[in-house]
Amino acid sequence: MEIQLWREILSPYDLAVRELVVKFEHLITEYRNQGLYSPIEQVTGRVKTVASILDKAQKKNVTAEEVEEKIMDIAGVRIICQFVEDIQKVVEIIRARTDMEIVSERDYVSHMKDSGYRSYHIIVLYEVQTVNGSRKIHVEIQIRTLAMNFWSTIEHSLQYKYKKNIPEHISEKLTNVANAIISLDNEMSSVRSEIMDAQISSQLRTRLVADILNNIQNLYRVTTKREVQKIQDEFYRIYELNDIDQLRRFGRELDLIAEGYRAQSVETEEV
Repeated sequence: MEIQLWREILSPYDLAVRELVVKFEHLITEYRNQGLYSPIEQVTGRVKTVASILDKAQKKNVTAEEVEEKIMDIAGVRIICQFVEDIQKVVEIIRARTDMEIVSERDYVSHMKDSGYRSYHIIVLYEVQTVNGSRKIHVEIQIRTLAMNFWSTIEHSLQYKYKKNIPEHISEKLTNVANAIISLDNEMSSVRSEIMDAQISSQLRTRLVADILNNIQNLYRVTTKREVQKIQDEFYRIYELNDIDQLRRFGRELDLIAEGYRAQSVETEEV
């Protein structure tokens, strides 16, 4: 394969990664806008460098012409979850999607690698539209917890430093840390419901405050400064109480006030 062709070859993979990251990020937004807990915490993506592709091809005895057919992780998307239970939920979300076709799955969460590596891998075919027509691209989706990702990031750096030959004493420490991470994930799972409730409550409060401040800002344009100041003072008083029910009630009352001014504005225009 000619060197100058690599940019052209990798361009559709870059497009696939960008689109999938946007789609999964939109899922996070949808969950949170509906006041629901999102099983996806973060999403990142990358396309392998040419050097990395060549290294893997050499290791697997794959010719340059066979790279796209036999190396399935040129495009990669990483989905980070807070809890182990969320991983299976994300897997189910991906299985239910119609914009990607699952090629294979590997569960390294239930079946940890000897190194201590844990993650859930799904290879999908994802269709992109390019100037040369549609292309189906292999993309590897990795799903793991924050703790698993921390371990994997450290291990990957050590693999790079030691050229895949990590000293035994360091490997032992990595194994110990991997076992500690399993305990950490299990401990986090034991308080999962409380954490989820707290996060949903925080998201609801943030959204309520944003709506209230938007209404107050709009009222500045249609009413007196004194009246808006009174509303603003009341908002600060309720906000300091840290009572979500009172904040919700104040928000509903403010909606009615704002609606009244909008109706008044329409009547004035008709006259």
